[in-house]
Amino acid sequence: MKISYNWLKQFISLDWEADKTSELLTDLGLEVEGVEKFESVKGGLNGVVVGHVLECIKHPNADKLKITKVDIGNNTPVQIVCGAPNVDAGQKVPVATIGTVLYDEKGEPWQIKKGKIRGEESFGMICAEDELGLGKSHDGIMVLNEELEPGTPCAELFEIESDTVFEIGLTPNRADAMSHYGVARDLRAGLVQKEHNLQLITPSVSSFHVNSRTYKVDVEVENKELAPRYCGVTIAGVKVTESPNWLKNRLKAIGLTPKNNVVDATNYVLHELGQPLHAFDADKITGDKIIVKTLEAGTKFTTLDEVERELSDEDLMICDTEKPLCIAGVLGGLNSGVTEHTSKVFLESAYFNPVSIRKTAKRHGINTDASFRFERGIDINFTKYAMLRAALLIQEIAGGEVTADIVDLYPTKFEDFQVFLTYEKVNSLVGQEISRETIKSILMSLEIKINNVTETGIGLTIPSYRVDVQREADVIEEILRVYGYNNIEINSKLNASVSPTSRFEDYKVQNVIGNQLVAQGFYEIMSNSLTSAEYIKLTESLKEEHNVEMLNPLSSDLSVMRQSLLFNGLEAVSYNINRRNPDLKLFEFGKTYHNYENGRTENKRMSIFVSGNKNTESWNNSLQKGDFFYTKGIVETVLERLGITKLKAAPIKTDVFSEGLSLSLGKMKLVEFGIVKKSILKFFDIKQEVLYAEFNWDKVLEAASFNKLKFTDIPKYPEVRRDLALLIDNNITFKEIFNIAQQSERKRLKNINLFDVYQGDKLPEGKKSYAVSFTIQDDEKTLKDKEIDKIMNKLQSSFEKQLGAELR
Repeated sequence: MKISYNWLKQFISLDWEADKTSELLTDLGLEVEGVEKFESVKGGLNGVVVGHVLECIKHPNADKLKITKVDIGNNTPVQIVCGAPNVDAGQKVPVATIGTVLYDEKGEPWQIKKGKIRGEESFGMICAEDELGLGKSHDGIMVLNEELEPGTPCAELFEIESDTVFEIGLTPNRADAMSHYGVARDLRAGLVQKEHNLQLITPSVSSFHVNSRTYKVDVEVENKELAPRYCGVTIAGVKVTESPNWLKNRLKAIGLTPKNNVVDATNYVLHELGQPLHAFDADKITGDKIIVKTLEAGTKFTTLDEVERELSDEDLMICDTEKPLCIAGVLGGLNSGVTEHTSKVFLESAYFNPVSIRKTAKRHGINTDASFRFERGIDINFTKYAMLRAALLIQEIAGGEVTADIVDLYPTKFEDFQVFLTYEKVNSLVGQEISRETIKSILMSLEIKINNVTETGIGLTIPSYRVDVQREADVIEEILRVYGYNNIEINSKLNASVSPTSRFEDYKVQNVIGNQLVAQGFYEIMSNSLTSAEYIKLTESLKEEHNVEMLNPLSSDLSVMRQSLLFNGLEAVSYNINRRNPDLKLFEFGKTYHNYENGRTENKRMSIFVSGNKNTESWNNSLQKGDFFYTKGIVETVLERLGITKLKAAPIKTDVFSEGLSLSLGKMKLVEFGIVKKSILKFFDIKQEVLYAEFNWDKVLEAASFNKLKFTDIPKYPEVRRDLALLIDNNITFKEIFNIAQQSERKRLKNINLFDVYQGDKLPEGKKSYAVSFTIQDDEKTLKDKEIDKIMNKLQSSFEKQLGAELR
């Protein structure tokens, strides 16, 4: 939200520097995210002066150019070549002197330099109004008042305004600060605590009166729950033209484009007081009657942006006796607004139900200044005052007369919140004692009414504009932000309670595994739990009926909760590949969500993605692709780090994996991983292989909790390694060799490793060669050769009998 400092100072007579005001606003919770300068004429006409054309003759080398001699107030006339058809001797004109910076229509700067035009020197430029940013005309140069003195700065002749604009990052709860008046109100409270007791200046509406009772627009509110208060007034005889410069400058400073004096007046009051208003062309109101109601679902309505929308039966509409005119609190209709032909205006000021406006705006994908305020909650007691303020402003700049009594339909008055504040609670939440007088001073500066005071606390009435202050804790927060968070002392003593926790708590295990993966070159990603419903169609294992759908999705891409981490991860993979980062190792901890007949579930998952090369290119290191076996090693090291071993592996082929493997502990499946199918990758425009692993993290934590740490002494006796080269069938896996060896010699066999695989023409068809190493060690003695040979013979015999293996 943009706040003009000049505009702010209309409500509070402040002579502080803008930087100090920025700091105070931030301390008050209205964080100033940026400060920028605004000039109604870019450049401020610096370097542009009044010139007196002393002489004007035809250019000898160009028919359309003239050579002038101009007095610019320094006693030495300068020569300027000018191409304007209306330049003549005796004129007073604006001259941009050498070094002056002007700006084109796009805001790009260009500098006036000494030059030669068709062989004649030129020392400046006589300007048209569009070249100075004072208008759009380029028919000729500007001719100024003859009485002006040469050399007078042009910045003194025109209404040029310089301003400082604050960009405030407003939190959603601060609906009261969505206007210049609201910010000034907060600023005054902060100044009071700094002993600057300034008066808050409120625009007067005492001069408002009904001029005649010749024309009236009746109002009927059918749905009083959605429109608790509706005010209106009719103004006839207005003349719709361009707004005065002061009003246009105020709107331009905060980034708005002026339209016409009536529309600009409503926008001005919106940003001044925070009350949205709407001006209808009264001649377009059929039956001279406004009806506030909902319409049948499916009704078509074309809004100001020329988009035909299909209405819901929950959308509150402003209608006449025949047709809808406006989506209440959101956006006006295409054919009911004010134009240059408008002569009678019906001015609306209302309070609409915030929840209703929020749903309507989201439903139609519309975000306007009006909906932004209505959906957060405005001050219902400001509705009539803001309308009177706007009506007077319209009469001031557009003329016209009020032709009927004010309409103010407010059947059920809103009651202000009552809160009892205890001193003990204040000190408890703040963390230090704040004097009772200071508390009262802050509350009064915030316009919170003190009803009664006791020994223990204060009875308060909260003003209606503070829709977010409803509890004792909310009041304490208000006291604290005005008192100043920086004024709260930091205790030098830190107290903490230590509670026994399991080493298998989720966050601890996540940290261990996360650190391990990072050490292996992985990067952690964090994706949105909301995703597109279209992804479900890529796989049959995920069912559409299991989607947890959003009631009010922000977009179709964020309409359901994810059932798998796969698709969000592939989005990240695709994003990186498209930005020339194809070598990826990623992991993510997150939840998946499912909707079953017996209720909704949340399940914790961990995903791993590998694509491209697993290492970076180097002079002493060749590139190696991150393949299936690399991914398998990463998966196994994750489980081994948690003490999960003795896993059962089973090959899988699913609608996600073209080749895959699942690892289980008993009947508990812990992880599935493999190569993602090309049909899925194609949807994300990924042309390279992607390996994906998804851990059932809840089961992994459960399995890890079974693990008990065992401590043993460092072996005193040496270990021995023996190798076997086994000729086996192609269908035999190393896992089978491993299991047979473990069963044959469990006590003294410490390690089994496959260190070479050979398949080729020199071997019989259907055969392969595995070179396997065995590490043997006895914890109580040094093994003798006979004992080692006995173990190896036993292993060899087991391989021959159970696998049909042969020694090579």
